[in-house]
Amino acid sequence: MQADRSNELREHVAEAYARQTPLCITSSGSKAGLGRPVNAAQLEVAAHRGVTHHEPTELVLTARAGTPLAEIEQLLAAHDQMLPFEPPHLGESATLGGSIACNLSGPRRPYTGAVRDFVLGCRIINGKGEVLHFGGEVMKNVAGYDASRLMAGAQGTLGVLLDISLKVLPVPACEITMVRSCSAAEALQQMNRLAGQPLPLSASAWVEGVLYLRFSGSDSAMLAIPGRVPGEVLGNAEARSFWLELRERQLPFFMASDVWRIALPQAAAQPSIAGRWLLEWGGAQRWLHSDAPVDEVQAAAAALGGHATLLRRGEHPRALLHPLAPELMHVHRRLKQAFDPAGILNPGRLYEEL
Repeated sequence: MQADRSNELREHVAEAYARQTPLCITSSGSKAGLGRPVNAAQLEVAAHRGVTHHEPTELVLTARAGTPLAEIEQLLAAHDQMLPFEPPHLGESATLGGSIACNLSGPRRPYTGAVRDFVLGCRIINGKGEVLHFGGEVMKNVAGYDASRLMAGAQGTLGVLLDISLKVLPVPACEITMVRSCSAAEALQQMNRLAGQPLPLSASAWVEGVLYLRFSGSDSAMLAIPGRVPGEVLGNAEARSFWLELRERQLPFFMASDVWRIALPQAAAQPSIAGRWLLEWGGAQRWLHSDAPVDEVQAAAAALGGHATLLRRGEHPRALLHPLAPELMHVHRRLKQAFDPAGILNPGRLYEEL
């Protein structure tokens, strides 16, 4: 059932603010393990759902935060369109709000853009129970501070997402995936070399000694790829399955109890940490299984200009985020104070201090 629960949610937050009662914003629960546990009264937003506007000719869509991703993708597919950031669902009931709040992008991210690149505007409820509207439904080309994009990755600590307006894109006419065996160092070199060429690269990954390269574009452009990129053409069905399992973290690599997600500059050298590695995003996102101490992994990532987050599995999953530099923590605290002065929205979800 499609429903607008804006007023109901606003009243709950306003009452919580008046009573100084912390709230844990919840929906489908598919992203629960991506942040720290929040010990607070639950504010359910899953019932606030439905696509409120879709203009195919303008490539714009607006939907309520509780709208299932599957519903949005089905609607867009009927018009040969897609969410450009290829969001991981991480659960059958995944919602748009959860994807935006956690800033989740899939394999297409380094070549098409991240979640926040396609957020045109949003409505939120701040920590005082006030409804705020940022942005709109058109792409901006003026300089300025776009508060709507702050919501991407804030995990509900700055506001309760109500509605999100997004830019969407046409589905590519054709895709082809090339594969070949190589070392991690060779994979990084090849991914970065191809990224600098006029080729329609749309995804890249190195898994268990095999480099996967996906290209998206016109039929004629795809016919030329095998002659320009070394390797073999992967069958369409196998290619679709691989990229889906990578997006959803369902490959055997991700079945271990804990895994590190390490964000680095694409051309950064491979960290000298013993363990099993999986590389994607042209080298900008690297996954690791290792027994190395937490401090060692995070220090190695920082030394290369990146950061490392430990994602735990099991009965009580939680993420261990990379510590923020003091100046960045100061900025986060000021933002938290501006949007949620009483600190009632998802307290401690990202860091204990926020």
